[in-house]
Amino acid sequence: MMTSGIIRTGRAAVAGLALAAFAAGAAGADSLRDAMADAYRNSPVLEQNRYLLRVRDEGVNQAVAQLLPTVSFAATASRDLVADTTSSTARLVAEMTLYAGGSRVAARQAAEATVEAVRQQLVAAESQVLLDAVTAYLEVWEAQQVVSVRQSNVRVLTQQLRAAQDRFEVGEDTRTDVAQAEAQLAQARSSLAAAEGTLMIARELFNLAVGRYPNGLSGPGGLPHLPRSEEEADRLARQEHPAIRAAQFEVRAAELAVEEARGNTRPNLSVDLSASETFQSPIASQEGFGASLSLTLSQPIYQGGRLGSFERQAMAQAEATRASLNRQVQVNLQAVGNAYARLRIANAQIQASDQRIRAAQLALDGVREEASLGARTTLDVLDAEQDLLEARISRIEASADLYAASYAILSASGLLTVAQLDLPVPRYDVEAYGNAFQPGVPRVASPQGERLDGLLRAIGRD
Repeated sequence: MMTSGIIRTGRAAVAGLALAAFAAGAAGADSLRDAMADAYRNSPVLEQNRYLLRVRDEGVNQAVAQLLPTVSFAATASRDLVADTTSSTARLVAEMTLYAGGSRVAARQAAEATVEAVRQQLVAAESQVLLDAVTAYLEVWEAQQVVSVRQSNVRVLTQQLRAAQDRFEVGEDTRTDVAQAEAQLAQARSSLAAAEGTLMIARELFNLAVGRYPNGLSGPGGLPHLPRSEEEADRLARQEHPAIRAAQFEVRAAELAVEEARGNTRPNLSVDLSASETFQSPIASQEGFGASLSLTLSQPIYQGGRLGSFERQAMAQAEATRASLNRQVQVNLQAVGNAYARLRIANAQIQASDQRIRAAQLALDGVREEASLGARTTLDVLDAEQDLLEARISRIEASADLYAASYAILSASGLLTVAQLDLPVPRYDVEAYGNAFQPGVPRVASPQGERLDGLLRAIGRD
């Protein structure tokens, strides 16, 4: 939409843009969707957050293990060097906590809530990675168009300088006219060098955001589908955004941490089952099989205020987490408001730029005609060309701002994700790692298990 607007209003510079876009398309240039897909595929930020999610998955396994029995084996052989006797015993011990004041159940639920929070944080990181890719793509796209326009301007001014020099040779122009053309050409070359430098910087940003350098750009394509209204975007930002969901799960985990701290002050009941076989003993009657079952009830009475401190600390952390949730809501709503303001500004600038381009083109045509009749000077023509150049560059900048604002709205609404955009890239399964090890299922070292461990170590980018 925006590139076509430039083509309608431009002449030499726009023709150059069209040819460059055609050549890039023929060479299989990058679309914005390609850039976002590669950013998702190559991002070390997402890789880091995936490993952090695996850390939290293991936290669930560890919390579940606290609710299950433990079984251990021990074999002992000893020799009394004074009495010259030997004893040997094998023992199998099973232990299980029957009641821990609810602390271990709360710990498991808190670990599960933390996993859900980290999953949502991974989605939020994904949104930021995609937004960074969009920003980098648009900066390269804008810089390329500005370079093309300024290259065309240098070519036009070079021709005008030659014409001014020719007219000076035959006495039609003065030395002042030639000097003005030289000064304008020097300024145009300086601006072109600055634009080319901006393009080089934008390419480096693209490499950082996407994981590779751009292979020509085919343009951002159509504008993305936005929420029906700003009010709908506010609702999504307040309720559905992954950062909000992550904060809600964090609040839940903090509340469960309070319950865990309170449970530590309550009685604890455990059962122990022990079976042993004594193969050799100095006392013959102690040889043979033995078994015992015991129940243990314990209750903290005084620990110097440590347990009370843990509970107060957990309560303070819960309140801090709730405040963080409220703050995140404010941040999201501000982001939506800012993005919609940028969208309105960009639309207004595009309309104004289109009008300015039409007026500047008409003015330039008129000044050139008047100059050919001797009613205008070379400086007047150069000034009119500069006005048209600035109008075209303003149109390019406003077009890039329009796309940037649109994707910023998606990001602030929680809709800038691989799933929502249906990008052509395999999506990371947040449940795969956790499901690979079912909590509470005994594992025994085996060749198959070792191969699975090796596979898990090798899938750093799955």
